[in-house]
Amino acid sequence: MNAITVFGVLALTFMMAMYSLEGRHRRFTLAFAFGCLLSSAYGFLIGAWPFGVVEIIWCAVALRKFQSRRINQASN
Repeated sequence: MNAITVFGVLALTFMMAMYSLEGRHRRFTLAFAFGCLLSSAYGFLIGAWPFGVVEIIWCAVALRKFQSRRINQASN
């Protein structure tokens, strides 16, 4: 295994772990967004730019979810 493959495995594992923990606290949603960003970097590094673009979109979705959960918690 080369370094890029190891990076990809770690990035995707982190992303999926944070996704599974999102319901516990909103910070995990922010960590999931970071995992998506790492996965996007991996996609671009291996030349799979469609994967990289989709992961950037998921990062934006997760950041929006984090923000809306923050607003909802502040109003309660």
